[in-house]
Amino acid sequence: MPDALITLEVEKLVAGGLGLARDACGVVLVRGALPGERVTASVRVGRGVRQGITREVLRVSPDRVAAPDLPTTDLAHAAYSAQLVYKRGFVEEALSRIAKLRHPVGETVASPREWRYRNTAQYLVTPQGLAYRERRGHEPLVVGEDPLVMEAIQAVMKRLDPARLDPATEVAFRASRLTGEVVAALIGAGEPRAFLRASDHLLDAGVVGVSLAQPAGRRFGAGVRLIAGEAEIQEQFGRVRVAVTATGFAQVNPEAAGLAYIRAAQLAGQGQHAVDLYGGSGAIGRHLAPHFARVTVLDTAAEALARGRQAAALGGEHNVTYRSGDAARFGELSADVIVVDPPRAGLTPEARDHIHASTADRLVYVSCDPATWARDVGDLSRRGWQLGSVTPHDFYPQTSHVEVVSVLER
Repeated sequence: MPDALITLEVEKLVAGGLGLARDACGVVLVRGALPGERVTASVRVGRGVRQGITREVLRVSPDRVAAPDLPTTDLAHAAYSAQLVYKRGFVEEALSRIAKLRHPVGETVASPREWRYRNTAQYLVTPQGLAYRERRGHEPLVVGEDPLVMEAIQAVMKRLDPARLDPATEVAFRASRLTGEVVAALIGAGEPRAFLRASDHLLDAGVVGVSLAQPAGRRFGAGVRLIAGEAEIQEQFGRVRVAVTATGFAQVNPEAAGLAYIRAAQLAGQGQHAVDLYGGSGAIGRHLAPHFARVTVLDTAAEALARGRQAAALGGEHNVTYRSGDAARFGELSADVIVVDPPRAGLTPEARDHIHASTADRLVYVSCDPATWARDVGDLSRRGWQLGSVTPHDFYPQTSHVEVVSVLER
């Protein structure tokens, strides 16, 4: 059945950057529309909430601006000042709808850069060129000028001939705003010797190191091997320097993340012992170190923990201890403060139980998903925790993603 062409009045933006509208048949979620606009949209007919794509804007919002039509920029058609307002609204809506709490939400902390902020990118390698992994339709969308990635990555990409990256199926980059360096990882099946030609081409294009990752269902889950050059480069996150790699987890907007980490440390206060769950290489934990007698950083990623230990030793932070373990069974109940920065799925029920059973009377919760954050905050509030400061932070300008930095006390 072909899509229906419908004229709609857009009421507001909801999570995912979708415009919410209604017609006689119910709610329609429209991509590419802004609140207050009247649009014509092609709407897919089917079960559940209908979704559509804006085809023509009949009444234009004053917040609308010209924007690149890319799969990675789902909110770029709004002025940046408006994006910050919308993102605050996403957090407010999650808090009231999911957590069932009426609570003030601060203004969104802007990213220091609206464009060229991403220090990492991963692309498909196709005969036509590097292409976005997030594709619209069935054909890969070839990358021209990617307006979100740092200039250092774009400079490398301009020097690349995709045909010379064979037999890689994908390539990942990580750049440093601090040093200007770039490391890369080739993704493909085979022995390292099969990728030496591609590695040499990347080095000639300006990267300082190349790794090889085997294809896997979980991103980089099959292991990573260094082929040539350096595996790590240094990056600044707030008040600390952290080693980052092409394949390891680190926030993609180091300047914006640094502001959030500094705020998290302020909310944590001071005391004898702080525990940083889902701590990775300790970017937040090391911000806590000056204010606590000891800090425990816990994570399941051995690679991140190893980088963190090295960085803490170089930084002279001898009161920071790195441990491997699950947040639901971290075993250390005697903490003054717990800081969590979980993946998008949020805290598991077991992790929430463990936090509640600890001696901590303060929980600093940093989240990349307002919905799962609100779920967890709602659960903890029903157990007696009191929600304090809530501040959205924008790590991803031109997109609908928003981070939350918050504190709960009991």
